[in-house]
Amino acid sequence: MKTTRVIVTEQGDPDVMKLETVDLPPPGAGEVQLEQTAIGLNYMDVYQRSGHYPLSLPSPMGLEAAGRVIAVGDGVNSLSVGDRVAYAGVLGAYASHRNAPAARMVKLPDGVSDEIGAAVMLKGMTVEYLMQRTYKVQPGDDVLFWAASGGVGQMAGQWGANLGARMIGVTAGAENCASALKMGYADVIDRKSENVAERVRELTGGKGVRVVYDSVGAASYQVSLDSLATRGMFVSFGATTGPAPHVNPHELQVKGSLYFTRPTLANYVAERGDLEASAAEVFRLIESGVLSININQRPPLSEIVGAHRALEAATTTGATVLTP
Repeated sequence: MKTTRVIVTEQGDPDVMKLETVDLPPPGAGEVQLEQTAIGLNYMDVYQRSGHYPLSLPSPMGLEAAGRVIAVGDGVNSLSVGDRVAYAGVLGAYASHRNAPAARMVKLPDGVSDEIGAAVMLKGMTVEYLMQRTYKVQPGDDVLFWAASGGVGQMAGQWGANLGARMIGVTAGAENCASALKMGYADVIDRKSENVAERVRELTGGKGVRVVYDSVGAASYQVSLDSLATRGMFVSFGATTGPAPHVNPHELQVKGSLYFTRPTLANYVAERGDLEASAAEVFRLIESGVLSININQRPPLSEIVGAHRALEAATTTGATVLTP
């Protein structure tokens, strides 16, 4: 069995990613072998490729994909050849075929296509743990969500609206604002032309929001703090503009006894039961029509360098799915 995959021997700009074709051994004990049909693209991939997060080099790339089981290793009883599965958080997703731990696979229901599965596993489970377990969003909550027109942001707008929250999004440009307003957001703030914190105060009658979900990092940190209501929670879950500064406990106190947390999906789906429950909730909301998934970019895996450049330049909207 041959596989075409992306490999990096050093971290840096997108050009460090190279395609290679190599032999793929049979799956080992506890593993399945997949013929992948769709591969998700996420900002976590950028963090790993660029060196923001460490990798043991040389390293494969990619964390999320969907496909069909074509072989099973010893001890695997939960999956069979022909099963459609998806996964997130297993390095090596940028490949036509691969071996992966069966324990991290989730079966795709009939109502969720491979393409949708590849687009929503990491992003959808991120929204689930953020909005239902990190800060449990309640009906009537005012919620601020950064990068509202991106893949995670679009799902969050719809998810929060379904929970009864008033979703306020932040994005850049009139076109992105218009697209976010179609995805569950009651209001969208254009960070290029509006003062975000001032606009938040106007929209909330001066109170501020109960929770801010911030994936931007350095550029948005102070604005997010200034947008929170008394005893509000700052959820920092990304750093597209670089890491947020160190948190000053005194500032949290004087700005209203605020809470700050820096969660990660890996901790919320480490246990098999949590993984299954999180994915099941994502799939349920898709099948029931609550979540509409926009896959707006479909480049082939061979164009992975350009796909990363577009993601970093913030010229993509919704989800990007790579075709092997």
